[in-house]
Amino acid sequence: MDVTPTAVWQSSPAEDEIFAALASPVRREVLRLLRERGPHSVQELASCFSMARPSFSEHLRVLREAGLVSERRDGRRRLYRLEPVPLVRVRDWLDPYEQFWRDKLSALRHLLDDAGTTDTADTADTESDTTDEPGADGHPHDSGSGRRTDQDEERP
Repeated sequence: MDVTPTAVWQSSPAEDEIFAALASPVRREVLRLLRERGPHSVQELASCFSMARPSFSEHLRVLREAGLVSERRDGRRRLYRLEPVPLVRVRDWLDPYEQFWRDKLSALRHLLDDAGTTDTADTADTESDTTDEPGADGHPHDSGSGRRTDQDEERP
């Protein structure tokens, strides 16, 4: 059987860098801190992590090369700030998947709603099959089953 892909997925080097940068929990936390607290110096950011300074600087370098943060010199300090524009590419990439899952969950909700309506109708049908009205013999009967129970036995 010949399986030929109908579409070839290609990402740009920039997208690959962005996703690679976001793969690290440390780098995602740096982005969160910058988003919530605004620009910070390297020292302020590094103090939030228990790792060697060269390792932390490497994380900042990856974020900078992916365009997710920018660096600005302020005297002897280097301030980093979040650059949200590259995250638009991530959102654009995720949007079709979000729509896919919304559609699936909506279909599931409709299926469950329909099942609930059917169950309610089935219960009402079952309840209407049984009656407490007396039959010809003066005893209650089940008009739906045709089977006799101990109660239906004639009494002496």
